[in-house]
Amino acid sequence: MEYDPFSPALAEDPYPTYRWLRDNAPVYRNVERGFYALTRYQDVQAALLDAETFLTSHGTTLEGLEQGFDTLLTTDPPEHGWNRKILARRFSAGRVQELEPRIRAVAVDLLEAARETGRIDLVEDFSAQLPLTIIAELLALPTDQRARVHELCFRLLEREITDPPGVRPAASVQAGQELAQLFLALVAQRRAHPGEDLVSLLVHTPVVDDAGTEHFLDDRQLLGRLIELTFAGHETVKKLVATGAVRLAEAPAARADLIRDPSLIPNAVEEMLRMDPPAQYTGRWTSRDIEFHGTVIPADSRVLLVIGSACHDERVYPDPERMDVRREVGRQLGFGYGIHLCVGAALARLEAKVAFEELLARYPDYQVDHAGVVRTYSSNQRGLKHLPLNLQSATSPATRW
Repeated sequence: MEYDPFSPALAEDPYPTYRWLRDNAPVYRNVERGFYALTRYQDVQAALLDAETFLTSHGTTLEGLEQGFDTLLTTDPPEHGWNRKILARRFSAGRVQELEPRIRAVAVDLLEAARETGRIDLVEDFSAQLPLTIIAELLALPTDQRARVHELCFRLLEREITDPPGVRPAASVQAGQELAQLFLALVAQRRAHPGEDLVSLLVHTPVVDDAGTEHFLDDRQLLGRLIELTFAGHETVKKLVATGAVRLAEAPAARADLIRDPSLIPNAVEEMLRMDPPAQYTGRWTSRDIEFHGTVIPADSRVLLVIGSACHDERVYPDPERMDVRREVGRQLGFGYGIHLCVGAALARLEAKVAFEELLARYPDYQVDHAGVVRTYSSNQRGLKHLPLNLQSATSPATRW
């Protein structure tokens, strides 16, 4: 069996292929695409924790989406740790919790807007708009630029089935260039007039190395951080909430459990993230020879750590294709692991929790209009572009929150 991350058929349902790989080729080699792939949970976890052997500075996607951008994800130690400190406190669980009232207010407004028509495109009108609004406010992004930023982030990632595999289409390159112009203008503005926003934090906070030497991020570094924050700050939740809503629609008993006992929702979010991690793989580059299951992966090799497969590994998760909102997920790999754990993971979890609390409180019996569902295509991101829901059975909002 072939594992080709560019295959549209794989994007539709990758999990049977992943199972075959785990059972028959846990160290897979794709000669044509030029990569190895690890698919078992223990192997993926070990690689994520070994940042000295598995480097990110050569990029994490086959398409090279990171080319031209200096991001936290593509920075190796020790520089990674120096740079991560700038944002870590602002995205700590405690600081993020302060945002819950605002997140809930935005979620309520978006969901109530659909009450009159009884329909909603959960992606366009909710799961994209909720995290985009929050990250845009944290960045102090002008209101009239937010819709454009969302469109550009989508175009940066989107692929058509007809696009040549491994080649970034012109629309993606152009989107990256336009995002760069937009954010560099914000950087120049915040240099002159700093505020309390994340752009100002990045511009005016020095990076301090192990020797105590300080330097400030240059424009290229700032651009990479801002695109990374904006993209990850809403694309992850956008995909997680949409795919999670589909999973609940397919598992009526699980949905009934959440409606009956909303305290299960945070754990349900972990299960949704396990079942459909938005990033299906993350790429690494080996700094030395390393052996798995009797196969030596040579130094200077590209290796895909297939998170989507690891999260379905029967060796760790019994009956992995079943949604179990009470499952103990344990060490969650859906946001990455180790030093490259998503810096915004606490915010994403909170946004997803609030999203499902408010969705199920208002529209517990929503139905997916499968005829209108449209999937996105890229080598490592898996999600939905459109998810129309029928809300005819809409109820009055619950007051338990």
